[in-house]
This record gives sequence, C-alpha cells and structure tokens, in this order.
Amino acid sequence: MSSNATADDSAKKPGKSKKLIVIIAVVVLLLAVAGGGAAWFLSKRHAVDEEGDAAPAKSHEPAVAPTFLPIDTLVVNLADNGGERFAQIGITLELADTKTSDLVKQHMPSIRNGIIMLASQRTSEELLTREGKEKLAADILREVSKPLGFDVPAPRKRPNRNDDEEEDAQPRSRKAAANPVRRVLFSGFIVQ
Repeated sequence: MSSNATADDSAKKPGKSKKLIVIIAVVVLLLAVAGGGAAWFLSKRHAVDEEGDAAPAKSHEPAVAPTFLPIDTLVVNLADNGGERFAQIGITLELADTKTSDLVKQHMPSIRNGIIMLASQRTSEELLTREGKEKLAADILREVSKPLGFDVPAPRKRPNRNDDEEEDAQPRSRKAAANPVRRVLFSGFIVQ
C-alpha cells in the first residue's frame, strides 16, 4: 500500500503543478492584456482631451496681438445753444497690427480733422448719454477707416441728421469685416 500511495502522490503532484503553472500563466496574460488595453484607452482619451482643449483655445486667441494707438486729446466746442459748452475727448484706437498703426499715423491730420468735425456737431446732452458716446465712437470708426480704404456701415438713424446722402456718395472699396481698425476706445471724456 505504501508503494501505491507514493505512486499516486507523485502522479498527482506533476498534474497539480502543471495546472498551477497554466493558471498562473493565464492570469499573468490576462493582467498584461488588461493593463495594455487600459493604457491604450487612457492614452487615446488623453490625446482627445489635448486636441479638444487645444483647438478651442487656438480659435479664440488672436493671431497677432492688437496694437493700440492713442490720439492726442481733442478739445471741441459743442453744438449747444450759446456755444459755451465744450468736450475734452481722449481717444485710443485698437488696430490689427503695427502696419495699420503706421498707415493711420500717415493720415492723422485728416483723421483728427474729421473727428473734430464729428464731435463739434454733437450737443452736450447727446454726449452725456451712453448711446451718444457709442454713436460717436461708431462715427469715429468710419472716419478713421475712410482714408485706409475701408467702409464701415453707418448706424441706422441718428436724430437731426440725414446720413443717407453721405453714405451713398462714398464708394465701397473693401468690406467692413476686413477692416484693421477694430475699435474706438475713449481714454477720457469730459463735457463742460
């Protein structure tokens, strides 16, 4: 009996060890596949996150930083009755680039003249309101854009003025969307 028991034990040990080795190998293989799959999934997700986050950030950033060109402070008599009211206006132009800044500087005498003419047609009552300042800024934008060859549409309708004749007389050489004069900013605005 003892020889039979020994033979059975020795036959069971190699079978058990083979099964144990196969089970360990399968578990290691499954862990390697699962780890590789998880790594692949996370790397794909990370790449999509980078592309997804990077694309909107790039589309919102301007290609070139804007250039700001301050214009000397203008003092203008207003169109009020009695002629005793005046406005002191500080203007800064936001331009697309330094090339546009140089071009605006070349035309500065005619631009300043146009701005003075525009502001002197306003009353103190009109310039004291936000809407009046916004209309003046829109008109100044048109005035600055004219010598550069860009057309900016006129505001709908302003009280006490008929801009339709003025607008029709000007040729439309370039689209307003391509205008390198982006905004008119007031750096100072005093009405006395």
